[in-house]
Amino acid sequence: MSRIIKTGIASYGMSGKLFHAPFIQAHPYLELSAIVERHKEESRIKYPGSKLYRSFEELIADETLELIVVNTPVQTHFEYAKAALNAGKHIVVEKPFTVNAAEAQELDELAKAKNLLLIVYQNRRYDGDYKAIKDVVQQNLLGELKEAELRFDRYRTGHSGKDHKEGDKPGAGNLHDLGAHIIDQAIQLFGFPEAVFADVFAMRDNMIANDYFEVLLYYPRPFRVRIKGTVFARESYYAYIINGANGTFMQQRSDLQEVKLLEDAIPSLEPWIPTPEGFDGLLHTTINGETVRKETRSEMGNYMQYYEDVYQALANGKPNPVPAADAVLTMRVIDAALLSSKERKVIAL
Repeated sequence: MSRIIKTGIASYGMSGKLFHAPFIQAHPYLELSAIVERHKEESRIKYPGSKLYRSFEELIADETLELIVVNTPVQTHFEYAKAALNAGKHIVVEKPFTVNAAEAQELDELAKAKNLLLIVYQNRRYDGDYKAIKDVVQQNLLGELKEAELRFDRYRTGHSGKDHKEGDKPGAGNLHDLGAHIIDQAIQLFGFPEAVFADVFAMRDNMIANDYFEVLLYYPRPFRVRIKGTVFARESYYAYIINGANGTFMQQRSDLQEVKLLEDAIPSLEPWIPTPEGFDGLLHTTINGETVRKETRSEMGNYMQYYEDVYQALANGKPNPVPAADAVLTMRVIDAALLSSKERKVIAL
């Protein structure tokens, strides 16, 4: 029998407005019961039935709430997640999970000790373009894998003004922000690497936090994976390129969910966005002795499936969709990449 899980979100900034509140509200068995806005009341327009709290402390003190979404700046994740767990709450924590791997490990151990679910918000696992790459790897369409490149690029030559992302704070920078997505994807696709070599720095003038990263992940020979991101990509590259002994697969970043959410689309467990127009991938390989070269079209993704998986884990004991242990591995790679870039050497993991 289904039950309602009362949920509160810790912030009503961009992530709260786009990636959390609409999905919690639209899910049949999650209830958006409370929202924290320290000074504004913007959430009252769309979610007048929810409680308005002015602090995180008020939020976790609400005994009716079972699930808390920690979607505040990364510098607060460790403190807030720890407080919520100590208050007996199950939690969803935005990526990047924490500032470093030590914090991630401590939270993982605390959640296990208290028998509470800690679920990391890696929504990009639910992108249609990533799912296309995952299918190619799982079906072994390229033969023995030789190299892969995963990119997350943008064109943003100015400063955002967000100090927690671009200021002089631990956890600020593009490697934590976007790199966390594709490092997580690489680990899901290929496993945990043996070592890391990285180049991480700020390309923009007068920028403190890194905005460029290139991270080489070492796997047993003959396989290597490159993770890359820049803010100077005015034209898009293929976001994913995988080369194997039998051929190549290239996939564009084409998932439309964020675009549609910005247009106030209402998410659903049923398909709620169109498939990408035209082809967004290219497969060139040999299958059963025959050469295949064809354009491909990815299926639509759905972030609502993430919250359905969260619900199933909480209500019915299904597997945690993104356990903290996964995020610990991602943070270990980020820590190693920053150290590698600083010391100009390969860091063993």
